[in-house]
Amino acid sequence: MDTFLAIFTVFTQLDLLVLVGVGTFVGIYIGAIPGLSVTMAVSILISFTFSWDVYPAISLMVGIYMGGVYGGSRTAILLNIPGAPSAIATAMDGYPMAQRGEAGQAIGVTTVMSFFGGLIGILVLALAAPFVSEFALSFQPRDYMLLAVLGILLVGSLSSGSMIKGIFAGSLGIAIGAVGRDPLTFTERFTFDFQIMEGGISFIAVMIGMFGVSEALMQLQNVNMKAVRQKIDRIVPSFGTVKKYLPLSLQTSTIGVIIGALPGTGGDIAALMAYDHAKRVTKKPKVPFGQGAMEGLVAPETANNAAVGGAFIPMMTLGIPGDAVTAIMIGALFIHGLNPGPMLMIDQPDMFWFIVGALFTANIFMLIFGLTGIKIFTKIVEIPRSIIIPLILLLSIVGAYAVNNSITDVYWMLGFGVFGYFMRHYGYPLGPVILGVILSRLLDDNWRRAIISEREELGRFFHGIFTSPLSLVLFVAVILIFVSQTPLWAILKKRLFRKTS
Repeated sequence: MDTFLAIFTVFTQLDLLVLVGVGTFVGIYIGAIPGLSVTMAVSILISFTFSWDVYPAISLMVGIYMGGVYGGSRTAILLNIPGAPSAIATAMDGYPMAQRGEAGQAIGVTTVMSFFGGLIGILVLALAAPFVSEFALSFQPRDYMLLAVLGILLVGSLSSGSMIKGIFAGSLGIAIGAVGRDPLTFTERFTFDFQIMEGGISFIAVMIGMFGVSEALMQLQNVNMKAVRQKIDRIVPSFGTVKKYLPLSLQTSTIGVIIGALPGTGGDIAALMAYDHAKRVTKKPKVPFGQGAMEGLVAPETANNAAVGGAFIPMMTLGIPGDAVTAIMIGALFIHGLNPGPMLMIDQPDMFWFIVGALFTANIFMLIFGLTGIKIFTKIVEIPRSIIIPLILLLSIVGAYAVNNSITDVYWMLGFGVFGYFMRHYGYPLGPVILGVILSRLLDDNWRRAIISEREELGRFFHGIFTSPLSLVLFVAVILIFVSQTPLWAILKKRLFRKTS
């Protein structure tokens, strides 16, 4: 009974309900603006909520977190500028739908599927938190390294054209992510003795430039083209549509929860892996992936919202943050005299169940706010290109500057925007570049931690892989995915089917 009351505390106190609602609404629009991250918003909130009681402070933070993860899909669909890294995969099929006049339908589907993914993540948090956190803790550095390699192999899914171009783009992203001072030895890498490069290149600047500025430059070629009128007759997807994509959403929600529960990963990696999974399991999509496939919206949106619940699992049960936002929330809980970790579930179980209830409430508000105001929001796409292009550039500059209040990031953003324009012009995909930047540090750091822990002996390293069930499963998955993207796989498939027929 106490558990039930703690979960529904938000519904019984009007001030908490309002704070969750306001936080979710603000989070949606913060998430929709490139460069204004949820992490930034929550970190700023700590100073404002320092003197508050713990329940109101957590209510507002949870609302902003849930709304912000969803909000990134808005500009990804309408302008091809992901508002957040977790919306990169959404832009791949959402923007082509907007170009066909189906922005309303795309936003409606992403909203409902985001709600479903968030619900799955919250249910897993409530029912299986200790088990999932124990599984996440079993990951060794070599397992994180193998996970990063799996992610890099997604270039096959993110490259609609030449595989060689996809590999080049992914490798370029890894190189960009490695620029700056080595975090372990503090030696310079790829800086070419330029002081400006010692601090590395902001991932947000690369993302905004590659997607935002390059899109504006591409549209300059057709500046007089008439804007596509959007069909907003049906926003809420039919029951048949939801039922059709329910199996895929369940699969990708599972991916989101597991990836979200791994410390240091998050919704961006979960969304990209879910997108890859959708491409592999969807045999005959109605529309090809990359050209407006509905599966390309369902998979990343369910995964990145399910990752929210996943990120809270290690935070609440072990005191280990699942991502940057939960790391800040751990600090907020400490400020308010709480100690997140195993003892929280014993000493103050009400706080655990209150957060579960706040997440559930924020998820409902996300659905309500997500399905309202779409008609007004989609008018952005119908604005004449002579107005929308300067607007995209302005948003890109503000977004790049807002991350570190640095004009250097703006220069990087503009440079990568021009570079991204030429990549698109010559048929090189942008997705693998961003994926490479995201995974570069995860791969680099964990490879060196893994090899150092094995006394820099490759034999011991591979012995660890083959003697650990988890490492072995990940290693076999890496080999299978790699082989499946080579001509050898097609030959093997033909021979196997010939024998069975």
